Amino acid sequence: MVAVHQVLPVLAPRDAIGNHTLRIREALRRAGVAGEIVAGEIVAGAGDGARTVRRTRPSRLAAAEPALWLYHASTGSPVAEWFADLPGPKAIDYHNITPAEIVGPWEPHVGVELRAGRRQLAELADVAGWALADSAYNRAELTGLGYRWTEVVPILLDAAELAGVPPDAALLTALEARKAAEGGADWLFVSRLLPHKGQHDLIKAFAAYRLAYDPAARLTLVGAAGSARYAEALADFVADLALDDAVAFTGSVSDAELAARYRVADVYTSASAHEGFGVPLVEAMAHGVPIVALASSAVPETVGTAGILLPSAEPAAFAAAVHRVTTDPALAAALTAAGRARLAELDAATTGRRLVDAVGRILAAAGLS
Repeated sequence: MVAVHQVLPVLAPRDAIGNHTLRIREALRRAGVAGEIVAGEIVAGAGDGARTVRRTRPSRLAAAEPALWLYHASTGSPVAEWFADLPGPKAIDYHNITPAEIVGPWEPHVGVELRAGRRQLAELADVAGWALADSAYNRAELTGLGYRWTEVVPILLDAAELAGVPPDAALLTALEARKAAEGGADWLFVSRLLPHKGQHDLIKAFAAYRLAYDPAARLTLVGAAGSARYAEALADFVADLALDDAVAFTGSVSDAELAARYRVADVYTSASAHEGFGVPLVEAMAHGVPIVALASSAVPETVGTAGILLPSAEPAAFAAAVHRVTTDPALAAALTAAGRARLAELDAATTGRRLVDAVGRILAAAGLS
């Protein structure tokens, strides 16, 4: 039997790349391909049979059966160098690395890590004979770095699982009661608080929307602070605009709490300037929430026709687009229907087959099939 051993810097619970890694292992096992998951760090609750780099003997795994090593590239890490020195054929799965110049001014140490990640990604072009990418946007970057064989395989997502978590009953009741009492539309965005995610631009657009159309509207920003300085600046910005009662920073939430937030949302809004794929966009489709988003990076190919895509985050134009969605039921229903169709294209049943086919071609080219 042949094996595909996956390597990544961190395996964490409720993490898009971690879940993708686990689903790859499941899909390959169903296809008769064995494999281990090796991570530099395994966060509690995410092990599921994975092993750490320091407890892995590559020579023993290589001796057990012919193997391909697959590295998930998303940041700078010593694990990339460990991967480069492994014996046997190698491939990467590229999940995008945020340009350091966006985050570095806010968090210099993160900027150093991101610059290291991009340097490592370029160096791996001489090590990995094959590369997968979450999106055509990511694939173009790989091609520019000299990767010779590339293929797009979106992140493996379970559509039923995305929308199948029951909402937190108490939170849902409270949110619905507030909506009934105050009226107003509910905007939602889900991502860590980081400058390239554009929460500052979203707040500007939301302020314009409240002034022009809906003074009772609310904006909920779900996600932990990826940059403490940026998070503090956002809070100060909201206070300066006198929007403290209208903008909620929830931090990290449970799946049930997130489901409640999606349930009451009238529109999913994104002003993110840099996405390699955008899992929350797909989550919004799964929950039947129409999307208004900045057409940046990989967002257009992820969303397809399931949202209104804007050429800029200019506040007045963004606010007008949201107003169209929140006041035109036919448009909102059309976007929701388009989201269901797009979701079927991105479901793991479909993307899993693409993944297995792509890995099969790599194994054949490596002489391992």
